[in-house]
Amino acid sequence: MILFLFGQDKYRSRLKLKEIIEHYKKIHKSGLNLAIFDLKEKSFEEFINFFESSSMFNEKKLAILENVSQNEDFQKKFLKRIGYFSNSKNFVLFYEGEIKENSFFKELKKNSKWQNFKFLEGKKLEIWVKREVKNLGAEIDQKALKELIEFVGNDLWRMENEIKKLVSFSGGKRIELEDVKTLVAPEIESDIFKMIDAIGQKNKILALKLIHGHLEKGESPFYLLSMINYQLRNILLIKDSMEKNRPLEELELSPFLIQKTISQARKFSFSEIKKIYRKVFEVDLKIKTGQIKPELALDLLVSEI
Repeated sequence: MILFLFGQDKYRSRLKLKEIIEHYKKIHKSGLNLAIFDLKEKSFEEFINFFESSSMFNEKKLAILENVSQNEDFQKKFLKRIGYFSNSKNFVLFYEGEIKENSFFKELKKNSKWQNFKFLEGKKLEIWVKREVKNLGAEIDQKALKELIEFVGNDLWRMENEIKKLVSFSGGKRIELEDVKTLVAPEIESDIFKMIDAIGQKNKILALKLIHGHLEKGESPFYLLSMINYQLRNILLIKDSMEKNRPLEELELSPFLIQKTISQARKFSFSEIKKIYRKVFEVDLKIKTGQIKPELALDLLVSEI
């Protein structure tokens, strides 16, 4: 049997992977028939040697394969025998991040039980946060919930830590709006993502609203400009790597940032990103030479893109 876990949200996919491994270990207690292969380093031959070797204690095998997107030789050899693997009593589990729908992954999805872990949004994210709070023995006020999501976004790695902090602070009781305002710092990076998305969708009103929201809170316009510049640079780096088929893991960026930026990189052409990048440079120069006030410069930046 073939299992396939993939998607942007590696927090939830990692939990699912852990759940599968723990369930397997409860049934097959020796642990000798479980193996993890990083396909950046391992070959098809190493995998098949494990998969077809005699199983000790008459246990089913579980082979976990990571980074298959970076091993074309493995993909070709696996496709030739995919029917054999899908009908086997042993388990092959592929674990990936966001995937390109190439011929290998299309065929893999046809022959496997698969699950796509997308970033949680809206009501789904609210339900997830409420459940996590409840699991820790507390409750959360609806206004506090909205504020927490506004501050943290759908980075579940960070959300888990913030929830633990809030539950501890509330003494395991009800988390209130003031608790969130006191303990949780707004995620400016999240709004920068939203603002660049809005620019890509030609929604200048939303982009300006997001900028003004931070200015009204007293955020430095220089910091906001630097964050915009930083994210545009990330988009350029990822877009360049994607087009040259270079592994994104080689970039010195966090996995979460890479996953969030991939979708943005696909929305812009190189010429569009370079145009915006030049505008940021021009605005920064005008601010530093006293030609324009910082707040007005940010308005013009968005308006002229």
